[in-house]
Amino acid sequence: MPEKQRTEEQAQAPRNAGAPQTAGPADPIGPTGPTGPTEEKPRRRQARGERRIAQLLEAAASVFCRSGYTAASTNAIAREAGVSPGTLYQFFPNKEAIAVGLSDQLLHDWRAMHGQALAPENIGLPLDAMLDAALDPMIAFNVENPAFAVLMHGTDTPGRIAEDISSLHDTVFTRVEEIVAGYLPDAPADELSRMANMVLALFKAGLTLILSHEGAERDAYIAELKAVMYRYLKPLVEDDCPAAR
Repeated sequence: MPEKQRTEEQAQAPRNAGAPQTAGPADPIGPTGPTGPTEEKPRRRQARGERRIAQLLEAAASVFCRSGYTAASTNAIAREAGVSPGTLYQFFPNKEAIAVGLSDQLLHDWRAMHGQALAPENIGLPLDAMLDAALDPMIAFNVENPAFAVLMHGTDTPGRIAEDISSLHDTVFTRVEEIVAGYLPDAPADELSRMANMVLALFKAGLTLILSHEGAERDAYIAELKAVMYRYLKPLVEDDCPAAR
């Protein structure tokens, strides 16, 4: 080999020997690539953290339903979740933070249900069909999420949740007023307000009975609530179907 060529190769060898190996065209996902293991680990940790939070919120819902918010403790929630109190505190600093996290989740799901139950198109239905369309999703949501009633209607929930409750009530009240106005377009505002308040009071009272029973008895109380609502509203509207009117 010519002396000049050997000298050039020797000069290049130290530089190339320590260089990191990068993926070529046949290996597009290398160890330092944007989708390689260095990025997979944070994603896996994030997924585990999200699962743990969901586990803790589910446990909190059970404890709140069983003990109420005031009597519940972070230790009881940790036991229910099957984790140590130290693990719980990695995600929530105290019981109030857990309650707020749970209420945020429940309110998110409730808003999706509320859009279906109190949809504007329900105003065009006959009164009995409208009651089915509005009440069935709302009752089902409360039955499937008993912690919602504990947090939303309890007298000892944190202030942040109380503010959400006030906003929630205003939203529901406005939609009920709009639905009643669809059946009574000429009714004065004060009359619509009284009727909306009465409808909400009837629903809240009936829901308490529904949630305190199970099986056939629960179904019977659901039917009773709809009957009460119908008998209250029916004499106040001129016709079951405002579209026909």
